[in-house]
Order: sequence, then structure tokens, then C-alpha cells
Amino acid sequence: MLERNVETFLACDTPYEEARIVIFGAPFDSTTSFRPGARFGSAAIRHESFGLETYSPYQDKDLEDAYIFDSGDLELCFGSSEMALNDIEKRAARILADEKLPLLLGGEHLVTLGAVRAAVKKWPDLHILHFDAHADLRNDYLGAKLSHACVLRRCHDLIGDGRIHQFCIRSGERDEFRFARKHTDLHPFGFEGLDEVVRTLEAKQVPVYLTIDLDCLDPAAFPGTGTPEAGGVWFPALLQAMTKACRTRVVAADVNELAPMLDASGASTALACKVVRELLLALSD
Repeated sequence: MLERNVETFLACDTPYEEARIVIFGAPFDSTTSFRPGARFGSAAIRHESFGLETYSPYQDKDLEDAYIFDSGDLELCFGSSEMALNDIEKRAARILADEKLPLLLGGEHLVTLGAVRAAVKKWPDLHILHFDAHADLRNDYLGAKLSHACVLRRCHDLIGDGRIHQFCIRSGERDEFRFARKHTDLHPFGFEGLDEVVRTLEAKQVPVYLTIDLDCLDPAAFPGTGTPEAGGVWFPALLQAMTKACRTRVVAADVNELAPMLDASGASTALACKVVRELLLALSD
């Protein structure tokens, strides 16, 4: 059994045994390629969540009615990506073994790989829904194969062709886009095509991992991220996409790449908190 964190995300204090969803944070940003700070994202989301109401008028649901446990942040080795990923995988695997849904809060996007490793061991037929500004399909970044710029390529190594569905992608090397057109289900610039993908995944009832890199949002709305990319979506579009995605059989999820100190206004953290609240409620059905 995991112990409840001293400070939890808003109203997420159900006892572990009764919880259906378990939050855990991965404060890691050691492979960040531009602006660091995402290691502080999970703690900031948790702390600032109390600026929100538990009730969502968008979904007419309340966190007080959900069964969610917050286990706090992992203590990760900043000097070793593999050690950090192993610790993330162990925590996700433990939650999955107890038949609960892990929600990972990053941290940079590389942290996703640890949770995906755990999920694919339990569900070899796993699909990934990926919302992001960046393709993250490089084979290596400056020689490193474990990088936030390579995380979906490493996920592809695990699950193969046609099972990674990418949306909002608007940045990457030419070779990444060439790779995506051959090996992944790429939907650049926005959420066009999501309805069809959701219908297909829902009909097949395959297990789905949902990963949300917050830089899919336009930097005018969300500047507090390590690699901002102009031309992104706005919160209403992301909210609609998240709730659609949760109609599939989501077995694990994450929200990553908030770097709170890069937005002194606090608006990016407030937006991230709202994304997490809405995602938790969408997953709690």
C-alpha cells in the first residue's frame, strides 16, 4: 500500500485501497534541450491546484465524488535517465498491479517512457494517444537515445507501427516527419482526425496510454514550458480532445512539460492545474 502525500492535488485524498486513479509525480528534466525547469512542474500543479474549485462546469462533475489517491512525487536520480525511468516504471507497475489507473505528472516528456514500459508489459497490444507540439521521434539527440526529443521513438521501439496516434505536431526534423508518415498515425497542427481514431480504438476496446505534453497549447496561452512552439491549440480545444480520448479504454496517462518558473504570472501553472482536473474527471467515469 502507498502512503498519501502530505499535500495532495485538490480533493484527491481517497484511501489507496479505495482509489481508482493514483497520481504520482516525476520531477525530472535532465535531458531538457532548451529551457530547464520542468522538474518543478508536478509540485507546482499540486500546490496551486487549491486555486481551483473541485467542480467542473464543463463536465458537470466534481472531484469530491471521484476516487483518486495522490502518492506524491518520486525521488529521482537526476544524473541517470535510466535510473529515473526504472523508478517511474516500478511505481507505475505497482499501481497497475493493484488494478488502478496511474496518472503521471511530469517533469519533462522522457518520463512517459517509464510508465509506458510498465503499461506495455501488462498490455502488449497497447496504443498511445499523443498530444504534443513536437514529434519526439528522433532516434537520438546529440548521441543520447534517452531524451525528451526521442521519447516517442523509444515508445515505438516497444509497440511498433500504427499504434502511436499523434496530434497537434508542428515541430520536428524532416526525418522525424518522414518516420511518422511511415510508422505512426500522424495528425499535424491540431485535432483533425481524432474523432475517427477514438471511434476505432473505442470499438476495438484496445488499451490506450494517453500522454499530454502541455506545449501542444499555444505559447500565448501557455508560455511556461521548456520548448514553446507557436501555432498551438487553446484550452477549449484541448479540453474537448481530452474528453473524447477518455471514451477509449485509457489504462494510464500523463501530463508533462510545465516549467512553472518560466511564467512568473502563474497563468501557465493555473492552466496546467485545470487540465489535470478535467483529465481526472474525464478518466473517473
